[in-house]
Amino acid sequence: MVNRLVALCMPGGQQFVDAIQRVWDDGDAVLPVDQRLPRKAQLDLMRHMGASVVLGPSEASTLDGWPVESDDALVVATSGSTGQPKGVVLEHRALIANAEATNAFLRVDPVVDKWLACLPLSHVGGFSVIVRALHCGAPLEVHDGFEADRVLSAAHGGVTLVSLVPTAMRRVDTGLFRKVLVGGSSVPSDRPDNVIATYGMTETGSGVVYNGYPLENVELRIVEGEVQIRCPMLFRCYRNGDNPITRDGWYPTGDAGELDSEGVLTVYGRMGDMIITGGENVWPVTVERILSKAAGVRECVVVGRPDPEWGQSVVALIVPDTNRPSLDELRALVKGSLPSYCAPRSIEFVEQLPKTSLGKLQRHLL
Repeated sequence: MVNRLVALCMPGGQQFVDAIQRVWDDGDAVLPVDQRLPRKAQLDLMRHMGASVVLGPSEASTLDGWPVESDDALVVATSGSTGQPKGVVLEHRALIANAEATNAFLRVDPVVDKWLACLPLSHVGGFSVIVRALHCGAPLEVHDGFEADRVLSAAHGGVTLVSLVPTAMRRVDTGLFRKVLVGGSSVPSDRPDNVIATYGMTETGSGVVYNGYPLENVELRIVEGEVQIRCPMLFRCYRNGDNPITRDGWYPTGDAGELDSEGVLTVYGRMGDMIITGGENVWPVTVERILSKAAGVRECVVVGRPDPEWGQSVVALIVPDTNRPSLDELRALVKGSLPSYCAPRSIEFVEQLPKTSLGKLQRHLL
């Protein structure tokens, strides 16, 4: 039997969930396609990922793709924030491991809990919600993207669990849910107790570290400043056959971080994001967390600009509110918590920051 990759080219909803189950029952794997992409871009993506079948809302078609392995369940196209998207191949056992660990951590009770999937289903953060609900038999509501009013209506309608990104979290009353999972480096440190900061990636089938602590069966280590992960949630390989996992099962994430004496993980950002100014290392995320609390700052990002004296100069890109903050105010705020070399030497005011469809900052465009 030849196992195929089936592209799901349809909006989110019960039809999408039913299609997943049919494809898996047939022994095939699914490729969720972002419906916000132009039609040509969708076709290019499906061909690039090697899909053999395209399922639409009312019809199916075929492409000249190539097979998947018998245990493959899902291929997810990465965001492509640094170039051509990769196809991350996740097996059924990896999806099940992630669902079981998450449901166990959250103590999900199918009798009283209900999941809401409102993130893009073409990304692992949205798709994994469906897997969690299906695996434990919990009720599930699926939206075709995030709409604040619909999310609030879902909460009033019995939804207790939801996964969001920081930008979406700020637009809803998180207190209406029992637990809220939020991924990304910009999760507020002063978040409510029911909001859980998650760390993971497409290659780990969604979040595997919650509030700094690894989920069950997840191992973490730091090698030369880089976070590495070993767990049953790991992907098999990329769709083109590349596999960065080490022989003993560790995945180098490309993220910089550290583990404290209790095993709590702190992530500083991508290894290449570090700013070296005057011989000192500055992690943008640590500075951004401080600046984001300043009056007049709606959003911010910290970058290093070439500087003839310092090598790199710390620069704050600010999306301001009505009243713009001054450089002196921001420098004083940072120096209250970090060494003075971490304080920005200049400000660039911008109308918006470049982001992916999931709200992930695209630093390479700054």
